[in-house]
Parts: sequence; structure tokens; C-alpha cells
Amino acid sequence: MGRSISDLDFISTGKYESKVTPFFTQLGYKPDSEASKYYAHMYGMLRDRFKDPNTNATLDVFYDKLEMCHTIDLSKRLEVDFPTISLSDLFLEKTQIVKINKKDIQDTLVLFREHPVSESDQDSLNSKYISHVLSEDWGFYYTVTTNLRNMTEHVRTFPVLSDSADAIRKKIDQLLQIIEAEPKSFKWRMRARVGPRQKWYKDVDEVSMGPAV
Repeated sequence: MGRSISDLDFISTGKYESKVTPFFTQLGYKPDSEASKYYAHMYGMLRDRFKDPNTNATLDVFYDKLEMCHTIDLSKRLEVDFPTISLSDLFLEKTQIVKINKKDIQDTLVLFREHPVSESDQDSLNSKYISHVLSEDWGFYYTVTTNLRNMTEHVRTFPVLSDSADAIRKKIDQLLQIIEAEPKSFKWRMRARVGPRQKWYKDVDEVSMGPAV
């Protein structure tokens, strides 16, 4: 896809938090303590940030959950796959972005191109897990389904995906149907009555704190 890497995201369980900074420091990364303190103060979020002194790439470490526009609880899912989080959680991480950008659309479409939709986490987008997560949170559901419907219009804008466009659209439609068919929680149904008239997501501040300290 011709993607350049400007940042890396890692996640760990909170019990290893004290070991993370020494580990990445030993590898040559510089802790950005000001950014880490900012997230703790502004969002109550345990999150460490580092900088690669050679490339200036940003490295973020989350603990137990990803808190962005929506929250993805990974505290019990970090051993589902290796070496990354599961494909389904990667999918949710990308599609939970309200103001989604080109690179996140690309990444999501590649997930659909390379992997089937099934009820398993085994090298697959787990529709059972995804639909259950979204059935508990209307805002999360609204963001993800809105992004998916918009993505079907962008598939052919990427030449490398043109031969797979129909298959990708078919998988997206399959997943959307499963999401819609999943029974929704009482909380979800109450929030759905309000709809997007009330803000349904958290703003994510892309913090730039200057040089790493």
C-alpha cells in the first residue's frame, strides 16, 4: 500500500507497567515523560510515550485497554493472538476512529482483503466477537458501521485493491449484516433513541509535546 511508518502502538497489561520504560530505554528509545503525564492528567489514562531518536517515530504503549474515540478492553484478550493483538481487535482499533483518515481506511481494507469473516479468532475477523462488543455500546456501533459503509465507496480508489474490490465489499456487507442482527443490550437501545444528536464519542487529542525528554 506504499505506507510509511510514523508511529508504533504497543499494549501490555498494567502489571508490567514498571518494566516498560527500562525495556524501551535499553533499546535506545527516549521516554517522553511530558506526553505520558499529559495523558494521565487530561484523560486519566495510563499511557507511556517514547521517541525513536534516529527516525523521530512515536511509540505509544497502552495498558489493558485502548482509549481513543471509543474504549476497547483488551485486558483478557492479549493472549488471543501473537505477536499482535487479534485481527478483530485491530479491526476495532481502526474503525473506532470518528474522523477516520486515509491510512486507517487502507489498513482496514487490507484486513478484509487478506482474511475471512468467521466466528473464530484464528486468522480471521471474528464476527461473533465484533458484533457482541458493538451490541453493548451504541456510540461504538454507530462509528464502526458508518465507517464500514463509507469504506465500500473507497475500495476502487486504491489501485492495488482493484482486483479484490468485489470480494472486499462482500465481506464488509457480510459483517454489517451480522452486526445488525446481533441482539442489542438495553443500554444500547436507550442510547439509540438519542442517536447522533448527542455526542457519542470522545475527542482524541494528537499531542505534540516537542522534543522527547
